[in-house]
Amino acid sequence: MNDKFLEQLKLLNIDLDHEKQEKFHQFYKLLVEWNKVMNLTAITDYDDVYEKHFIDSLAVAKVIDLCKVGCIIDIGTGAGFPGIPLKIAFPHLELVLLDSLQKRIHFLNEVVSELSLKNVVTLHGRAEDYARKSEYREVFDLCVSRAVANLAILSEYCVPYVCVGGYFISYKGGNADEEIKQADTSIRVLGGKVDEVVKFKLPKSEIDRSFVKIYKANSTKNKYPRKAGIPEKNPIV
Repeated sequence: MNDKFLEQLKLLNIDLDHEKQEKFHQFYKLLVEWNKVMNLTAITDYDDVYEKHFIDSLAVAKVIDLCKVGCIIDIGTGAGFPGIPLKIAFPHLELVLLDSLQKRIHFLNEVVSELSLKNVVTLHGRAEDYARKSEYREVFDLCVSRAVANLAILSEYCVPYVCVGGYFISYKGGNADEEIKQADTSIRVLGGKVDEVVKFKLPKSEIDRSFVKIYKANSTKNKYPRKAGIPEKNPIV
């Protein structure tokens, strides 16, 4: 096992037993293997995957006590980040992974099966569509997203999934101040408010990360999210 990875985990106050460490190794192997035939990630080097995908995904533990979170949804999960690393490290989580590409869902189903992960649901489709279904709307304690989208747009995708009293946490780069400011109206209209913005370097690295922690103060109005494609073309500002 990667010694630096274990040191970084310690700085995040995460302890992995041998079984969990092995699951991360299995996940790495599946990621690299499937990446040969489909475009999952540009990052395939062992050390880089552990730092830029695994540690980066788990760093949200600095922002929220995941032991107190029950159900979580990962919007635009891609190759399973941050959802799969969070599930491995915190197996009690009930996890939903949503992505718009069917082939990524095939990969995620393989990962879930090979790693014997329980209470994981994979969904193929648009965030705007699933947020209108009663079984997913305003039922999650936590929504996370590492998706590369403007926060004003991402909030409309994500906030409707969160129960009142829950949180949406967006993974952003180090310099997100202007983007956060521009998203203020969108967040408020959707029933959220920025609780805090946590900025730091990933442990033992030079990678800057900002977590935007949005508290769900009020229920989201029924008209949101708007139909698929509209939030992207016409963000709430």
